[in-house]
Amino acid sequence: MTRDGSGRAPATDAAAALLGRLIERGLRHVVLSPGSRSQALALVAAELESRGLIRLHVRIDERVAGFTALGIGRENRMPAAVICTSGTAVANLLPAALEAHHSGVPLLLLTADRPPELRGVGANQATRQPGMFSGFVRLESDLPVAEVLSDAIDGDEVAPFRAAADEGWDAAVGAGSRVAGPVHLNVPFREPLAGALPEWLLSSTGVVAASDPADAADGTAETEWGAHYQGGGGVGAALQVAGAEPVVLEAGPRTVVVAGADAGTDAEQLAHEGGFPLIAEIVSGARFGRHLVHGYRRLLSDPELGGRVERAVVFGHPTLSREVARLLSRADVEVLAVRGPGEQLNLNGTTVAVDGVTAPSAAADREWLGAWMRASREQIVDLSPAAPDADALSSPVPAERLGAISAELGAIRAPVDRAVLVDAVWRATWPHDRLLFGSSRLVRVADEILGGKKVPVHANRGLAGIDGTVATGLGIAAASQRGATPGVTRVLLGDLAFLHDVGALLHPPSEGEPRIQVIVGNDGGGTIFDGLEVAGIAGAEAFDRVQFTPQTARIEEVARAYGWEYRRVTTRGALDQALTSPAGGRQIIEVPLTR
Repeated sequence: MTRDGSGRAPATDAAAALLGRLIERGLRHVVLSPGSRSQALALVAAELESRGLIRLHVRIDERVAGFTALGIGRENRMPAAVICTSGTAVANLLPAALEAHHSGVPLLLLTADRPPELRGVGANQATRQPGMFSGFVRLESDLPVAEVLSDAIDGDEVAPFRAAADEGWDAAVGAGSRVAGPVHLNVPFREPLAGALPEWLLSSTGVVAASDPADAADGTAETEWGAHYQGGGGVGAALQVAGAEPVVLEAGPRTVVVAGADAGTDAEQLAHEGGFPLIAEIVSGARFGRHLVHGYRRLLSDPELGGRVERAVVFGHPTLSREVARLLSRADVEVLAVRGPGEQLNLNGTTVAVDGVTAPSAAADREWLGAWMRASREQIVDLSPAAPDADALSSPVPAERLGAISAELGAIRAPVDRAVLVDAVWRATWPHDRLLFGSSRLVRVADEILGGKKVPVHANRGLAGIDGTVATGLGIAAASQRGATPGVTRVLLGDLAFLHDVGALLHPPSEGEPRIQVIVGNDGGGTIFDGLEVAGIAGAEAFDRVQFTPQTARIEEVARAYGWEYRRVTTRGALDQALTSPAGGRQIIEVPLTR
């Protein structure tokens, strides 16, 4: 029995008002971790799922839930909502919130809480949740405690929760401000924590959800969000501010275009139109086009090329090479950073933030571009196996035929190293697929050697942490695989990043099977530290103990415990077959690597 004896509970009415309005604004994905204090939000979400208004993803681990929602936001550029109970559950959302803040990924955190009178008095599962994400959210709001609400959807008691949904949605998508990111709505509930669903929610007109977020009721913010982004493949491309005029570059200064994480296709377009060399990280979504520079790290260290740069136009968030960081830190280089959804770049203290860039109308500096392109061609790495010798294979001379067969078998049985691994994954991935790089040694190898290809690429490079990588990939798969939409989501990461997020492998049997391949380069520990300064400072025993951190986990048994298909490959032929064979669900592909 509820307070008013009707079977209804204010908590459920408030939850219905909040989630119902978010759906009207465009919410399509809710990620939920179970708990008692959040039961009203959870049960309303279940009802909305049963009516086909949202897709509900249930995860028992709040950190996994946060990164799953982050992956959804990365892929479709619209916020997913995370629902959790009070206490430590809320704190587990902080890593995903930090990444969303620094990468500019829209995210809604809906955290249930004890009412104000139970805070700071030793009540169970009660802590100071308001302000927990201060400094890392676009908006934080401690909502009022719901009392008995009106039977009508537009009743005065419902209005604060619908208003909070509007304010939270606008802040998450960056409406009117250019900066999308995470939002924290803290929702305190008094007992009873759940009751009968309100009639207006159950009616056919209680919640109006459009088939497309841009068509949702009062969908101004959603339309602006989609219109501001250019290109695709990650949270990509520069966010163009409505009414802001792009800067027209002056001809003259020797210029390069730098594309960091989530840069999107705008970087390649400017390089093409302006006749500029394009330095594009593998996680940029801009690694393609005629002006792409291969082996950019070595060329930036060349005094005749990198040493002569006078101007750099930056898209996205560069993080993968010290050579780019040194370039953008130079006092003698004019740096223009195109504003995007993430944290603003200013490594040299004089970087100018601009809302867009237009190529100069004057003719491009062909000598400057030509020097870069000639040097770039010398840096191309081709790891593709040699084509079969058809004549020798059909030769009547036994020695020639056997030699050709031996060469073919050698190519198929060639062992896999890091370069071969990243090359095989890159070749297997196409525009209808999604590729997520973990913050492991492999992404740096990929950045060094892989050529150009226009495919959708993701990476959590806002803070470049190893946490949440598998969960992010599952979120990307959930957002990109709709109905009969083709494509596989591939997650390429190291063994420590994989083990750090092993809880994300638990997948509810009630949810559809995603098409996802988690490719684990297993070298037994953190070999990325072998190439850092610490390797030359620490003693071997201490280094292995606290940096390399060796592990002997049996990944095959982990995969089977969580119900994933497992394959272990050691040759290029087997790897190519594993990557390109029909993917019918969740797959873990383990590739042993030497340290």
